[in-house]
Amino acid sequence: MTKVRFAPSPTGFIHIGNARPALMNYLFARAHDGKFVLRFDDTDLERSKAEYADAILTDLNWLGIEPDEVHRQSERTALYDAARDRLIAGGRLYACYETPDELDRRRSRARALGRPPIYDRAALDLTDEDRARLEAEGRTPHWRFKLKGDPVIFTDLIRGEQTVNTASMSDPVLIRGDGSYLYTLPSVVDDIDLGITHVIRGEDHISNTGVQIEIIEALGGAVPQFAHHNLLTGAGGQGLSKRLGSLGIGELRSDGFEAMAVALMAVLTGTSLPVEPYPSLYALAERFDLTTVSHGPARYDPAELESLNARILHEVDYADLAERLKALGVENEAVWLALRANITRLPQIAEWLPLINGPVLPVIADEDRALISAARDALPAEPWDESTWGAWTGDLKQATGRKGKGLFLPLRMALTGRPDGPELKSLLPLLGRKACLDRLT
Repeated sequence: MTKVRFAPSPTGFIHIGNARPALMNYLFARAHDGKFVLRFDDTDLERSKAEYADAILTDLNWLGIEPDEVHRQSERTALYDAARDRLIAGGRLYACYETPDELDRRRSRARALGRPPIYDRAALDLTDEDRARLEAEGRTPHWRFKLKGDPVIFTDLIRGEQTVNTASMSDPVLIRGDGSYLYTLPSVVDDIDLGITHVIRGEDHISNTGVQIEIIEALGGAVPQFAHHNLLTGAGGQGLSKRLGSLGIGELRSDGFEAMAVALMAVLTGTSLPVEPYPSLYALAERFDLTTVSHGPARYDPAELESLNARILHEVDYADLAERLKALGVENEAVWLALRANITRLPQIAEWLPLINGPVLPVIADEDRALISAARDALPAEPWDESTWGAWTGDLKQATGRKGKGLFLPLRMALTGRPDGPELKSLLPLLGRKACLDRLT
């Protein structure tokens, strides 16, 4: 069975850039009748917070992502300990005692000599006596994984054949001096234990993939297929990770954006598919494919999100929004149909309700007072419908000689107090004759 995972660290809130791999994994799982695993990488006990994990679950659910399984690495340390012991016994994990300052000096010396600043594996030459002496000095070891140094070749489902030259890399630290695990080992162990078949993540992890494949093989696990997608960037190409701000999923939700608009922007930006409305994530899963993801940057444009959000709102059925609209003061479909073309986000509809319910301060220029007086006198009797506006203004055109903007704008300013807004043929029946008489004064 196809099985994928999204593995956030609950050390903060997720933003639209984080939503990209979450959604790509979810869509891939649904398209292949597979499972989507949410795994919290919470081994950093000091920075990981339950409230962040709860917020991530809330944000994913809002986007439409329903995990098939949820795991927390903090509850799985026995698995990592067992893997650690196996790697030590196999000679692939070794103890190192250098301090950060010592490592910095070695890297600087290597650069001065024109050599790559990678770890020199000096710890492999330590004797038992050396280690005992260092530990007697109060040093505790960190543990590095011994890379084989052979090129690691894998076929990326987005980028094609990839080669990672581990010979040019330092042996990675898997365990800190305090005994806590860095990201890499728990991630690999979980992928093996949970049966992850595909790892879909950002292109910034490509070099990590070479290391992780070596660790998987050292543990005798099955190597999953990898796919590395382009990252969402700002319009100028800058990364989003340090620019959370209004790009946070929670903030976008609070700002009134539709979940589907945010999801579509997160997934479709930087692909060959057009950024356009879809009725559901399941419908998107039928179209989205990893081969559509481009190799170039995926530039996030806030204006495009605003436009897409408006398209979705303008096409959605009233019944699907009725409860939310009721909370905003809209209790019938006619009001929604009259006002929706003027909003890009649902909460904005509250700004237009005074045009119907008042208060409105009519704006009437001196040169238009005769026209407005004639309009008041010519106001038809009720009942009104969408044909009333055309009949009324047709009579006024004949009576006053006014036409076009010279006729319509003064009427709009008198009835709504502003030069823009909903079509008056739709607005007029909602206002009613009495409100119109009151404003045409």
